[in-house]
Amino acid sequence: MTKAIKKQALGRGLSALLKDPDNDIKSVEDKNADKVVGNIIELEIDAIEINPFQPRSNFNEESLKELATSIKELGVIQPITVRKLDFNKYQLISGERRLRASKLIGLATVPAYIRIANDNESLVMALVENIQRHDLDPIEIALSYQRLIDEIQLTQEQMSERVGKKRSTIANYLRLLKLDPIIQTGIRDGFISMGHGRAIINIEDLDAQTDIYQKIVSQNLSVRDTEALVKNYHESLKPKPAAKAKTTSFDIDENQKKIFNSYFGNLVDIKVTTNGKGKITIPFQSEKDFNRIIELIKG
Repeated sequence: MTKAIKKQALGRGLSALLKDPDNDIKSVEDKNADKVVGNIIELEIDAIEINPFQPRSNFNEESLKELATSIKELGVIQPITVRKLDFNKYQLISGERRLRASKLIGLATVPAYIRIANDNESLVMALVENIQRHDLDPIEIALSYQRLIDEIQLTQEQMSERVGKKRSTIANYLRLLKLDPIIQTGIRDGFISMGHGRAIINIEDLDAQTDIYQKIVSQNLSVRDTEALVKNYHESLKPKPAAKAKTTSFDIDENQKKIFNSYFGNLVDIKVTTNGKGKITIPFQSEKDFNRIIELIKG
């Protein structure tokens, strides 16, 4: 199945605004600062420096290559966040793996959120206002909630009060960010709904997630159909109960066998099936022996 690429409405025009030395934006009080705070802007990678106090220093190369491949196909789904240091000079706050992966595939720019001096409350206001918009897709809303957690350190309870949404609603949006990036893109592009995503998220294996996603899209499955698929997947993972050993309805002990052997004077074979039925086999050695057994049966 062809993977769709999200066409984000990025602030490319704002990139030019940030390069105007006569109108350099240094704080939220400056002209055009409101156009920067809370918006996604295409920023030149060469203008971004790594935070020297970044506690994480080791990055798995194989994992970075996988992320780079994903970015090459789908774009940077979640923008990085930077702090404005000086004119056209920024320092990374979050998203170093995304930045490194973008460099691996030779991207010149990367979508970024820019933080400027004393913009904390302005950012909160911008994000809350953004969340209230009706034209946002579920992933965009989830990313806004995640920014409030990562950058402003708001709890889900505090966000609930700010945006007027139930805490459980916020949690459901945030869980969507655990979906495979391909599925997140599918939600953003309208191939599947948030309801589909909420059903798929109950599967931890990302490969299994994408398998079900492809079935949803190719077969135009409903949310209920998706929930059934997910349920069947979980059922298939459960260990199957061991088959119970078949038992006879009753047992023939050795003493009972001896009674038959003694009476007929031969080794009688007795078999009992599971339903309680069975057969007795009485062997004979000659015609004379056969007639002898008949006389015993006749009594």
